[in-house]
Amino acid sequence: METNSPLPEFAKPRSKISDYLNVYVAGFTMGSADVVPGVSGGTVAFVVGIYEELISSVRMIGQPVVWRALLRLQWREAFRLINFFFLMSLGLGMLSAIFLLAPAIEWMLNHQPVMIWSFFLGLVAASIIVVAPRVKIWSISRWVALALGTIFGFWLVGLVPVQTPDAWWFYIFSGAIAICAMILPGISGSFVLVLLGKYQDVISAVNERDFVTLALVALGALVGLVSFAQVLSWLFRRYHDLTVAALTGLMLGSLRKVWPWKEVVETMVDRHGDVVPLVERNLLPPVSVGGALNMEIVVALTAALLGVALVIVVERIAMARSK
Repeated sequence: METNSPLPEFAKPRSKISDYLNVYVAGFTMGSADVVPGVSGGTVAFVVGIYEELISSVRMIGQPVVWRALLRLQWREAFRLINFFFLMSLGLGMLSAIFLLAPAIEWMLNHQPVMIWSFFLGLVAASIIVVAPRVKIWSISRWVALALGTIFGFWLVGLVPVQTPDAWWFYIFSGAIAICAMILPGISGSFVLVLLGKYQDVISAVNERDFVTLALVALGALVGLVSFAQVLSWLFRRYHDLTVAALTGLMLGSLRKVWPWKEVVETMVDRHGDVVPLVERNLLPPVSVGGALNMEIVVALTAALLGVALVIVVERIAMARSK
């Protein structure tokens, strides 16, 4: 017998396959962002208008009413309570993007870094403009939250990666920490993996189909996601505008990481024997090269504008559908 328990907060009624296809596309976009250190899938969720539904749905997984329904074998009720088909569509989209795009993005980061980082710079900058108006009234406390979020984001993305253990438990720990960042707009879960020294391992595991490593990271991600969603959901219920202001600040501070032109100050050799950047410094590119306009700037601006246009188009589509 089913109960009359309400759907998760912010859950939107969906009855058509096309509705879930849109959720899949949003998940694919989130997964594409999460592959890259410096770009947050949470930012994408915010822009397309599913962020609060995502947090609320994940939060329900940890609620006693869901587990009681499962123990009574009331699968339909349990699935309804956790907004299962929404989460499944979103998760499938994210996994599709991660497995399909990881090789291409890894290649772009190695061979066309200015172009790909410029594109991501446009994505994040436009996302800030889209998300900020969701704060209904900009009071002093919300400006302070914005400033603190900006400072924290700027500091976090400037941290130096460290050498860490290769033990199974550390992969679980890394997954738990990274997923918390992935669902925060402005903080990249991939960059957290970089800081923990596990980004290359996870990307290699994806490309080489190392399912043991991926399962350990996924286990940690599941635990971290359900736990952290409780906190975020409470913040949205009690301090919605303050939370949005702080998250907007995180996105603003993260622009430090996605600046396209960098100088490598210090490197290190990882456990695979590859030389990877350890400390980088942002630079301004030369306007001209050999007396002619620096075409790299033109390419970078074009890529950034494409990123801006993509966010605006996605946001307009999301607004039209919500109306």
